[in-house]
Order: sequence, then structure tokens, then C-alpha cells
Amino acid sequence: MARSWGRELDTSSRLALSMGHAGTTLDLVDEEDAFVVTVDVPGYENDDLDVRLAGDRLSISGDREQTIELDDDAYLRRERELSSFTRQLQLPEPVDDAGVSATVTNGVLTVRLPKLEIDAHSHEIDIE
Repeated sequence: MARSWGRELDTSSRLALSMGHAGTTLDLVDEEDAFVVTVDVPGYENDDLDVRLAGDRLSISGDREQTIELDDDAYLRRERELSSFTRQLQLPEPVDDAGVSATVTNGVLTVRLPKLEIDAHSHEIDIE
């Protein structure tokens, strides 16, 4: 039991490059032909989000601005705040950056990263 927990912890820490959860959570799933990352982004519009792939590192950030200006004295209770986050993770295998797609549905960002298909065909290399 202790060994399996330790292995899972090591894998998780190796993939996560972000410090802490930064106010949002994410999942990374291996679907055989692609990695799928889902991130909770409630209240963020598409224009508030930035998704970038650099090599084997996926960066997701969000910056939400308040559009309604009210006097602080008008609030009876204020829990919703301006917020921003940045999450980074290292992908365990190379991905095809040309096929990456991202969608936001009901406050959940889904990034699909197709795995890079390694050419299994061999070819002869001439020796000079």
C-alpha cells in the first residue's frame, strides 16, 4: 500500500509544475490516443483564458476582471473577488501541437492534446 501511494505521489509531483492549486483544479487523463486536461474555470469567459503549449509543457492561465463597479459600502456580503490563476503541467509524452483543441462548456475548460504518432516504419539510411 505504501509503495503504490508513493509512486502515485511521485508521478503527480513530476507532472505538476504549478505551485499549489492557485484557486482552480485540473485533471489530466490519458485516453490512449490523446491526453485530455479539464480545468474548472467557473465565471471565466473564453477571452479571459490563455492556453499555451511549449514543448511538453502546457500552461493555462485566467484573468477575470470585475465589470460592475459598486461602492464597497453597498455590499452586504462580498465573497466573489477578482481572480487570476496560472497552472502548468508537464505532459508525460510528446503531443501533436497542430491537433490541440480547447473548449469551455459550463465552466469547464477541456484541452485535448493528441499524442504524437511515432513513425513505426523503418527506412534504410545510406552511409557516406
